[in-house]
Amino acid sequence: MHPAALLSGERVLRFAAVLPISITSGAMRYFNSDGVNIAYIDVPPHEGEGDPILLIHGFASSHAVNWVNTLWVKTLTRAGYRAIAFDNRGHGQSEKLYDPVAYDSYKMAEDGRRLLDHLGIEKADVMGYSMGARITAFLALKRPARVRSAILGGLGIKLVDGVGLPEEIAVALEAPSLDDVTDPLGRMFRAFAEQTKSDCRALAACIRGSRQVLTPEQVAQIKVPMLIAVGSKDDIAGSPRELAALIPGARALDILGRDHMLAVGDKVFKTAVLEFLNERP
Repeated sequence: MHPAALLSGERVLRFAAVLPISITSGAMRYFNSDGVNIAYIDVPPHEGEGDPILLIHGFASSHAVNWVNTLWVKTLTRAGYRAIAFDNRGHGQSEKLYDPVAYDSYKMAEDGRRLLDHLGIEKADVMGYSMGARITAFLALKRPARVRSAILGGLGIKLVDGVGLPEEIAVALEAPSLDDVTDPLGRMFRAFAEQTKSDCRALAACIRGSRQVLTPEQVAQIKVPMLIAVGSKDDIAGSPRELAALIPGARALDILGRDHMLAVGDKVFKTAVLEFLNERP
């Protein structure tokens, strides 16, 4: 992971974090996921009922920063989709947990599955970004009957050969104060967590607990239609094409000129996702 890739997008995330939530965000709701209180929104399409799409955000983010403020919810609902987005455990308005075991990627994927159960949804398209893409892949592998299609943003071959964020970030999040952090990457994440009023202890536990990968043999078992989209300047996610080559029928998309932070709200990404959703069975 190269700190420069994150630092180049820091201003964008800082701006997004303080934007007012759009009126299309919907009312915040809660449900119990095997004892964990999970916050979510459920936004209907502008005209009638639409196919549901479950949105899973990245590390240290929230449904608002990742999907509302980037206008994804607005884009999807205007296109006729029912947008459902939740705050991952330890994030946003969901319950904070401090045992790393609670953040196993499969357990986090099960939060998404239980939300579909809670809403009475048999099958949904699922889109995740960065850590959320890792969770999406676990959901598609373990619960294929619930996933109509999968969209992985900001995660390519690192799903297979990378375990997520480095330990130094967890150490920075647990430091007494920002002034005690000297590692540049850790300092950036600590500053962002404080600015978004995140629970630093919960985020540190999440880093330590969600370091699972899928083997090439496991990703080859994923049979749902899949789009893998990564910024061409993203040196965090790994190659989308290398990952797509391991998954039958998967498509790869290079989001030109975008790094890990800037790719998430890119218009090319949005257009490609809508085309993909329109074409999938």
